[in-house]
Amino acid sequence: MPELLEVTGLGKSFGGNRAVDGIAFSLAKGELLALIGPNGAGKSTTFNMVNGQLRADTGSIRLDGVELIGRKPRDIWHRGVGRTFQIAETFASLTVVENVQMALLSADAKLYAFWRRAADHRRDDALLLLDQVGMKAQADRPCSVLAYGDVKRVELAIAMANAPKLLLMDEPTAGMAPKERNELMALTRRLVLDRGMAVLFTEHSMDVVFAYADRLIVLARGRLIAEGKPAEIRDHPKVQEVYFGSGKTFEKLKAEVAT
Repeated sequence: MPELLEVTGLGKSFGGNRAVDGIAFSLAKGELLALIGPNGAGKSTTFNMVNGQLRADTGSIRLDGVELIGRKPRDIWHRGVGRTFQIAETFASLTVVENVQMALLSADAKLYAFWRRAADHRRDDALLLLDQVGMKAQADRPCSVLAYGDVKRVELAIAMANAPKLLLMDEPTAGMAPKERNELMALTRRLVLDRGMAVLFTEHSMDVVFAYADRLIVLARGRLIAEGKPAEIRDHPKVQEVYFGSGKTFEKLKAEVAT
């Protein structure tokens, strides 16, 4: 399967702290890749470099053969990289459908003007995106009245507005109940298969990681210490050592995954 995203020699320092230290990984179309590790491992820094919010000191990030390092987040968005955040970001004062229409305005490189309502722009396309995430019936409700799980679905529709090749999901199930977590990740899996895109996600809920990731990469102190399929990572001695040191034993993890 051809690689969509290729990361090589990626590094970033803050003062004397080497937050990310020469990591390399790849991601293919149709694949969900989980990026895990204890706090301070370099996960968020890696995400922010792929997204263009931080510029790497060393290395390369190539999407479909195009170098992303040095490009602004808006340019990277237009090249097909979508993103969701740990804390869902929507316009609470706008309706559900207007939130998606605002994203479509951005995807179409049109400037929003206060005298031209977002509701005038590609409503049918916005409704189609909402239908794909199960939120069409609530299209005309303000985001401010939605349950948190529904807000996360709206955020996912917003992230899909630029028809991404690659979707970055930062702690997608944070703050959600177990049933909501599984529903959101099952929905993400369907979108990956339907659209042929790829997903790179970080997640602290190991039940989600081991249930939905095709592969995992594990960081510790800025370095990649393991990469492989869920069963390989679960039994990897270095990964067990890292999580044992952070207070999470893999015996407990195995029991969580089994249930």
